Amino acid sequence: MSAGGPNSVDAAATRDWEAIRASSDIQFAPMPPVKPPETPAWLEWLSKALRAVFGPVAEWLVAAWPWVQKGLIVLAVLLVAFLAWRLLGPLVARWRGRAPAQDAWTPSREEALALLEDADRLAAQGRFGEAAHLLLLRSVGQIRARRPGTLVPASTAREIASLPQLPQAARTAFAVIAERVERCLFGLRDLDLGDWQAARAAYSDFALADLRA
Repeated sequence: MSAGGPNSVDAAATRDWEAIRASSDIQFAPMPPVKPPETPAWLEWLSKALRAVFGPVAEWLVAAWPWVQKGLIVLAVLLVAFLAWRLLGPLVARWRGRAPAQDAWTPSREEALALLEDADRLAAQGRFGEAAHLLLLRSVGQIRARRPGTLVPASTAREIASLPQLPQAARTAFAVIAERVERCLFGLRDLDLGDWQAARAAYSDFALADLRA
């Protein structure tokens, strides 16, 4: 034990503690309470306005949700059924032997003969590519006239030639004509007489099949 005794130790400890308390580097006083930020007036107005507008809607949705849910399910089922009908309808009809008759797709006799006459006039001038292109354009127009909604503006010749809605004879004729026209347009060279005769025969065999029977 030191010479000063317990009292001197306590006095020294008290002096040290008071020195620490008196130091400005250490804060002993409690921190003042932090004041929460004030909400801007415009934000409070917006919040009230949104509650006034959407509050009743939200309450109605909560109350009517069972009926809303059933309605959404019905709409989803109808949408799936519609898509399935558009995709599978032609295949099912063909499988059951009730596909649209070919004469529902073929142009009238007068229309087909008029088209061939116009195309032959171009071919007689050696413009075989233009003649085949005329057959293609008029054929697309005839499909649109007889089956509205079958084609979309972005349909390409190859897509039209593979449409399942078209009868096989129409797809074959269209593919022959489209192949010649694409060769002319993208190959940057005109067709020859053989190309024109193949395109003409393909259209004639389809459009005037009933006259050849």
